[in-house]
Amino acid sequence: MEVRYYIFLNKIKFESNFRNWRDRYYIVYLVTQEEKMNKKGSIFGLLPLIIFLVLYMGTGLGTGSFDNMPLMIGIAIASGVALMLSKKDKKISFDEKVDLYCKGGGEQTLILMVLIFLLAGAFGGVARAMGAADSIINFGLSILPSSLLLPGIFLIGCLLSFSMGTSMGTVATLMPIAISLSNATGINICLISGAVVGGAMFGDNLSFISDTTIAATRTQEVSMKTKFYANILMVLPAVIITCILLGFAASGSTQLTDIGSYSFINILPYILVIVLSLLGMNVIQVMTIGILSGIIIGCFNGSFNLVESLTVIHDGAVGMEDMALIAVLVGGLVEVMKHFGGIDYLLGALTKNVKSSKGGELAIAALVSLLDIATTNNTISIIAAGPIARDIADKYGIARARVASILDLFSSAFNGLLPYAGQLLVAGGMAGVTPMSIMPYVWYCMLMIVCAIIFIIIGFPKLKMFDTETDNIHKEHNIVVEDTKA
Repeated sequence: MEVRYYIFLNKIKFESNFRNWRDRYYIVYLVTQEEKMNKKGSIFGLLPLIIFLVLYMGTGLGTGSFDNMPLMIGIAIASGVALMLSKKDKKISFDEKVDLYCKGGGEQTLILMVLIFLLAGAFGGVARAMGAADSIINFGLSILPSSLLLPGIFLIGCLLSFSMGTSMGTVATLMPIAISLSNATGINICLISGAVVGGAMFGDNLSFISDTTIAATRTQEVSMKTKFYANILMVLPAVIITCILLGFAASGSTQLTDIGSYSFINILPYILVIVLSLLGMNVIQVMTIGILSGIIIGCFNGSFNLVESLTVIHDGAVGMEDMALIAVLVGGLVEVMKHFGGIDYLLGALTKNVKSSKGGELAIAALVSLLDIATTNNTISIIAAGPIARDIADKYGIARARVASILDLFSSAFNGLLPYAGQLLVAGGMAGVTPMSIMPYVWYCMLMIVCAIIFIIIGFPKLKMFDTETDNIHKEHNIVVEDTKA
């Protein structure tokens, strides 16, 4: 007899014969998820996270700069605290706690994430060195109508960040052009800076080589293609409305001059990465092809030779080493906190009044948003919130692609709005204005949040609970997952 497990209406059902069921239920693949959610947990297990947040926020606010408490140092301190925790009812040795920490940090999904981080960094380094970013900017400016400067700068920012996969790199690259346009046309510098930051956060949220996309898809075990389709539908209205608002905000027209040259050949690596990702190719293969194509083009156009390309690859990968190591440390920290009941306590607190999938999605959005506000790092927020979000999704039958989109969308939106986060700090510093003066003009990030909440409430887009990648895991472990009708 085949055994099947069902979870619906927040209750467990065990059936071997389901032919007489009249209603349609979403079947969740593990009964243990319900048991996990019903554990009370202990706030004591959250002590490392609490200490980290107090240290990080306290140092940043006290000294006026969050850079004075590097994330890696804060997480290392929290990890030390986690390794000193103990249970009264069940003693665990220090060696066993270290084993737990290593188990969490060495989890398969995390190690794969680290590898993708390094490949994405290498690809970004090669693309920058061979002039791909400059070609994208100059191409955008060459086709930009002079009467649509603000929407154009925003869309160029979207294209550049989607190609580069980095909001910080986009802001640093595009702000000098935005400042020059402001000086030439009289456009409010805060307004055009807000357009640049908004465009930068578009790609940070959606790019296939963005560290947030990598983190969101890996923690939820979904393909980048599936997450992209769900995510783009949520933010597309925000893009359209932002363009309309910026079009009305712009006044007059100015002819653009001194536009640099561009080459479509230089843009080819970005196009390859985007197209191959949309076709569903494995992300490691996609990144490898992107790197190799960039090396060939860079050697051909004289940006570097074959020997120099090795240094370019190394420097690009090194730029992601910090994030990769932090991901491992966070994985170990979360595993130890889980053992001491911290994660169960947080799950219980978040889902205490949740009665539906919509409530679960709003709880996930609130969790990752609060973590981002506290850490000013959307990638780390996603990595920390990811396992908790996955448990919530499994209990309430939420599609993993929606969860990945919600994690990425809300963390990116808030990161673009925080006056003490890197994007606004860099934009304000380059423009000679305060980050607070730019924040009211980052309309796209505000609209991202509004549109996401609306789509959560109306339940759009409708998606399968699991995608092909997760289905393969179910087959491997002989887990039955179906939708049934009478």
